[in-house]
Amino acid sequence: MGDYLVKGLNKKELHQFLNALLEDIKVLERMIEKGLIESDVKRIGAEQELSLVDQFYRTSAKAPQILNKLDNPRFKAELAGFNIEINLPPLLFTDNCLSKYETLLNDDLNEIRKASREFGSDLVITGILPSIRKSDLSEKNLSPEGRYQSLNQSLTALRGEPYQIRIEGTDQLITKHGSNMIESCNNSFQIHLQLPASGFVNYYNCAQAISGPVLAAATNSPLLFGKRLWRETRIALFEQSVDTRRPSYEPSENLPRVYFGNEWLKNSVTELFHDDVARHRVILQSDIIDSSLEKFERGEVPDLSALVVHNSTVYRWNRACYGITDGQPHLRIENRYLPAGPTIVDEIANSAFWLGLMNEIPEHYKNVEESMDFDEVRTNFINAARLGLDARFTWMGTEKISAQELILDELLPMASKGLKRAGIEKDDMSRYLGIVKNRVKNRKTGSQWLLESYNHMKKSVNSDEVTLAVTASMIKYQKMAMPVHAWPVADISEAGGWTTRYREVGQFMSKDVFAVKTDDIIDLAANIMDWKNIRHIPVEDDKGNLVGLVTSGMFLRFLARSYGKKQKMIPINEIMIKDPITTTPETPTAKAIEIMLKNKVGCLPVVHKKKLVGIVTENDFVKISQKLFDPLKNTL
Repeated sequence: MGDYLVKGLNKKELHQFLNALLEDIKVLERMIEKGLIESDVKRIGAEQELSLVDQFYRTSAKAPQILNKLDNPRFKAELAGFNIEINLPPLLFTDNCLSKYETLLNDDLNEIRKASREFGSDLVITGILPSIRKSDLSEKNLSPEGRYQSLNQSLTALRGEPYQIRIEGTDQLITKHGSNMIESCNNSFQIHLQLPASGFVNYYNCAQAISGPVLAAATNSPLLFGKRLWRETRIALFEQSVDTRRPSYEPSENLPRVYFGNEWLKNSVTELFHDDVARHRVILQSDIIDSSLEKFERGEVPDLSALVVHNSTVYRWNRACYGITDGQPHLRIENRYLPAGPTIVDEIANSAFWLGLMNEIPEHYKNVEESMDFDEVRTNFINAARLGLDARFTWMGTEKISAQELILDELLPMASKGLKRAGIEKDDMSRYLGIVKNRVKNRKTGSQWLLESYNHMKKSVNSDEVTLAVTASMIKYQKMAMPVHAWPVADISEAGGWTTRYREVGQFMSKDVFAVKTDDIIDLAANIMDWKNIRHIPVEDDKGNLVGLVTSGMFLRFLARSYGKKQKMIPINEIMIKDPITTTPETPTAKAIEIMLKNKVGCLPVVHKKKLVGIVTENDFVKISQKLFDPLKNTL
């Protein structure tokens, strides 16, 4: 996907592109009718997305330099400068294709790691990089590739207002972002399966039916911006980060560009393309060099470039794709919901589980739509994303069944039969499905490991330190090629020394900040300081902008000056420090200390675009000092 030279919308050329898009669909329909789609072979393909980090386990936007050095056509740019995509070559779905992919991916990762080291970087394969911050999502980190520049411009213009993200799990995330860059938090491992056109409808419906339980066994993305959200937060984040619908306009059947679907496929794969063109506006286009109809009538294989480009901008979790391999046109299903990581062997195990089911379920259930209601299937998928292995599913007319029971007792045996039917080597089949079995049996998915590690550390350190520690730990275990069910929980020592954990203000600032408004009375501020045992309270205006600061020293001076006088209700703005000295989350710690010493202040409100996001005080630096001197305790 995405290999065509695409560009943003040009109104003069849009009509030509739309005409070509409609023509492509008609040509595809004729190709299917005439039996011209390759049907006697099954192939697999895959795309690996990954994140780059620096020596401090923060994002490293060095992808353009690294890709330029590698000069490998299989390594591609992604939306952000800290992401890279690897495109694996198609293989016949038989024999040792799965272990071949494992070897290829490990070789590719080693090649990228080696080049990354020259730029002070390393790589992580993870659904969402635990240590990613909102500040990493600025447009300065947007990939310079024309496709992603155009895509960001088109989606943002179509949206017309900031993207609103709201996800609730153990914690709650409510935020806004002004560009499509928030989508770059997501990394997936996309597995493709080529299928015959004649049986495509049944295969596609089976792919939809198994999505919930397959995802439940593979979740790996529970953390975003230090908050514990869904077991596979990517599902909610991707749907919201590419949602061009405006909140003020919500027709009952208006669907987002990222979605699961709303009904079973009935007669042909082209129904999916009809629906996507009818529902979703064109946001990218390519030059139309040759008419697909004219090529078809000449007996040539048309590339259907307009259809491929538009299809690449509508993100069904199970996406139907058209392509050409060795001169033969084909159809395939692209599984987009599986996360990257936790390791290459875990990804191949997830793929083996899905591919085995895809090769067996259509034989076992000839018409899944007669056994399951589509709303139940969609609910299964969302429950899996929210709860992982804690989900319960409706399955083929049965009562609710636990994810663990369904996978272990019914689906893994089916997957084994499917892989055997495909002629997959016995040792590979046993190894990869065994990894899924152990993971599910021990309830140890990547998301569970991340949450256990988070909860293990959160009582003694802040969330920022935890995210660095789990990121560092992931890198270590990935290099060891140890499947996630065997990982011990991460420890804070993985985050490195104080130069890594306390480099910037945002890593240790207090985020649970109590603030007052300009027209509140001073008695309210005084009582809050007393109740919460704090010495500084920021003051905000009605728009939430930081405009002042109140300190305990100010109250003492105020009381001294008004001693013996009759007290009256005085608003905060009469005594507050106006336009206080501030800092940002990205300010180096040493610089913040210098600012405080130079200006003789005991705290610094931390702001982002005038909005209060935290506060650092002298007490925070005392706590850091204590941690720095902890190693000396036994020497005293």
